[in-house]
Amino acid sequence: MSRRELVVLGTASMVPTRTRNHNGYVLFFDGMGVLFDPGEGTQRQMTLAGVSATDLTRIAITHLHGDHSLGLAGVAQRLAGDGVPHPVPVSFPASGLEQVEHLLHASVQGALADVVRQPLAADGVVPPVHGELGRKAGGPALTARRLEHTTETFGYRIFEPDGVSLDPAALAAAGVAGPDVGRLLADGSLVVDGRQVHLAEVSVPRPGQSVAFVMDTRLCEAVGELADGADLLVIESTFLHRDAEQAGRWGHLTCRQAARVAAQAGVRHLVLTHFSQRYTDPEEFEREAREEFDGELTVAADLDRVPLPPRRRAAP
Repeated sequence: MSRRELVVLGTASMVPTRTRNHNGYVLFFDGMGVLFDPGEGTQRQMTLAGVSATDLTRIAITHLHGDHSLGLAGVAQRLAGDGVPHPVPVSFPASGLEQVEHLLHASVQGALADVVRQPLAADGVVPPVHGELGRKAGGPALTARRLEHTTETFGYRIFEPDGVSLDPAALAAAGVAGPDVGRLLADGSLVVDGRQVHLAEVSVPRPGQSVAFVMDTRLCEAVGELADGADLLVIESTFLHRDAEQAGRWGHLTCRQAARVAAQAGVRHLVLTHFSQRYTDPEEFEREAREEFDGELTVAADLDRVPLPPRRRAAP
């Protein structure tokens, strides 16, 4: 059975607190296990959350500020120490290549994991690498979109193309069974007992799902584009709106801005995170977000597990 779940490893912004670790998020999407923004302490948080190194198929870094990247050194060492057999690509803004190399060689160790560097210089699809798990033709795609922060930053979106679900009763009635099912999916039609059977006769539309990941950024066009129609939006909410002037100065979103984006984009489940240490009451974020957004809402806490919403129904 496919697994589609967000595991929250940490929810603090620049300064971790007694209850909030630096950033870190693992998205399980069928065969993919994507670690986003491994801040300091990510390796320990993975252990607490029950996420193993072999679960990770990719690392995606939005930018190279420490609260989003310092944990890369420990995670890379863990990948090597656990003997992870598959390559683990790491995508990041191209301007951060020097910092990524320093992190990957931050300690004296023997074997190195097969961490494939993928510096990003432009918007678009992040291509799979040879041997990457969970990425296949026609399957979920990972895209990157440039954001507006105080350093080069990208947001990410994982989306699954629309497809079809087969109707077992219709297949049986049409006499399609065994290897013919695969041929019908591949070719769109086949001949059974002298009759042409089309895929549309024995299937129903299956809308694809999408997850958007938006970290440090000012409000900009790309935020809405990444969030558009997302089943799950994980987005920074560093400041409450009473501190909007500071948010703008430091290239961050307020809770109200994030919630308004989610409402306007038709997001189904909004996950707020990346909170400044100045705030101690999570309910303040809940109240402010509810002024703009009436969908499913999670004010994230460390070690939360957030399942993707059930698949949307296809339009009749």
